[in-house]
Amino acid sequence: MLQLIDVFKYQDCKITYASTALKSDNAIDLSNLGIDTTTIQLNNDNFDMFIDKLQPNIVIFDRFIIEEQFGWRVAETLPNTIRILDTEDLHSLRRTREVALKENKKFNTLDLLESDIAKREIASILRCDLSLIISTFEMEILKNLFKINSSILHYMPFLLDKMLDEQIDNLPKFEQRNNFYFIGNFIHKPNYDAVLYLKKEIWPLLSKELPKAELHIYGAYASQKVLQLNQPKERFYIKGKLDNIKKLKNYKICLAPLRFGAGIKGKLTEAMQYGTPSITTDIGAEGMHANLKWNGIIENTVTKIVSSAKELYTNSNTWKKAQNNGFTIINKLYNKEIYKTAFIKNITEIKSNLKQHRTSNFLGELLHHHTLKSVKYLSKWIEEKNKN
Repeated sequence: MLQLIDVFKYQDCKITYASTALKSDNAIDLSNLGIDTTTIQLNNDNFDMFIDKLQPNIVIFDRFIIEEQFGWRVAETLPNTIRILDTEDLHSLRRTREVALKENKKFNTLDLLESDIAKREIASILRCDLSLIISTFEMEILKNLFKINSSILHYMPFLLDKMLDEQIDNLPKFEQRNNFYFIGNFIHKPNYDAVLYLKKEIWPLLSKELPKAELHIYGAYASQKVLQLNQPKERFYIKGKLDNIKKLKNYKICLAPLRFGAGIKGKLTEAMQYGTPSITTDIGAEGMHANLKWNGIIENTVTKIVSSAKELYTNSNTWKKAQNNGFTIINKLYNKEIYKTAFIKNITEIKSNLKQHRTSNFLGELLHHHTLKSVKYLSKWIEEKNKN
């Protein structure tokens, strides 16, 4: 979201950030970026008056659940405003994989066709003028499985600065680094699952292979069930929220054995930026490196993850090659200047031909029509009920 904000600031847009969420100590102070912030309420027509007064040219919904709540209000109040859905990742993909893992079944993309969340998410994508898709894998699912027209999809990965030679040269070398780390907030279920996987199955074996190494777990919103996993005698440390992201450059390996999830993983691009190779799974690396060699090793079983982690931790040549692969991935696949230009061009074209753009997406218009008839009146009913 911050990267998208940067794109619009680059275009000298006036940005207003509206959220239903309560303010958190972990939240970034957007006022320092010159952005107005406001709190909005669900099922409340004050929102209609708010956007009518604001008159935005573009509205971005952060995930499909927000579009379900506010999309019809934006469309009704501001019919000529471009509506963009930032999917972040396909929630239905993550949820369906989670169910498959719990039921000890192999995930199949066809499972998505039976998912109620997928039906809601796809309907949201169809109702919007444009949806931002962060992963090439998810682009293929939307085009091939759900047959969504590419004109309403826009591939938008992380928007990162190019890794410069001077920046790379200043990073700590193999001999200066120690230990493993995992990072990710604990509200996110794939992160908590990965930490349990590390604690119960991977680290007991890996710690025996590397008796001096430690595993440090970072993440905000650590509950008591997370904190109790802290075991200094086992060299397994729950560190809580990371106070300085630059500390990651002192670690030798990012250990991220994700067993379900979707999208692309910030923890893995951050590792690349700090010159830290990673051990992850097919799901972890999915849609992140095209045909380029991975920034480390990709494995999916405990024994192979352990052996690969030991090899990468102890072999400087293997480690250095993996590190260079990460720099290549960042510079070739996440160059923000390329994606920033393409995104602005797409929005400009849609804006200049909005009526035809929507007409060509008839199924979306149909869903939008019925949403107004159903969601609108449900919301109005809740609104009236809340007044009593």
